[in-house]
Amino acid sequence: MTIRKANASDVSNLHALEREIFTPENFPLSRASLSYHVKNNLIYVAEIEGEIAGYILALVKRRHAKLYSLGVNSLYRGQNVASKLLETIIFELLHMGFKHIFLEVRTDNETAIALYKKFGFNVKKTLEAFYLDKRDAYLMEFKAKE
Repeated sequence: MTIRKANASDVSNLHALEREIFTPENFPLSRASLSYHVKNNLIYVAEIEGEIAGYILALVKRRHAKLYSLGVNSLYRGQNVASKLLETIIFELLHMGFKHIFLEVRTDNETAIALYKKFGFNVKKTLEAFYLDKRDAYLMEFKAKE
């Protein structure tokens, strides 16, 4: 597995992956949004045998970094793709000087919540009816060790 920063040539594959993973209730990113984020924020992709197995997007044009999206192709789940992406982006964000990293996650996404907790994220609060299907989300925060 190779982890690298995404580039403009990845946008079509990222968009296809986005449509596979996220339903409309979960705010999937458009091709134009992905193109914008490749240029203006931080997207890493995980490649396995030349295929994009997953990606992670962090918004960095702000005071605190925000993990906006993490997605893994169903064919590659259970192969530590999400962990490697999360480890890489946390390292990069800390290196950039961010002390706090935030994210929102569906309260019913137990697998993702367990992964984020394993990496040191804690639930800050519940965001009621956050998603289009009226599901709640947790706002989670990672704090850099002083």
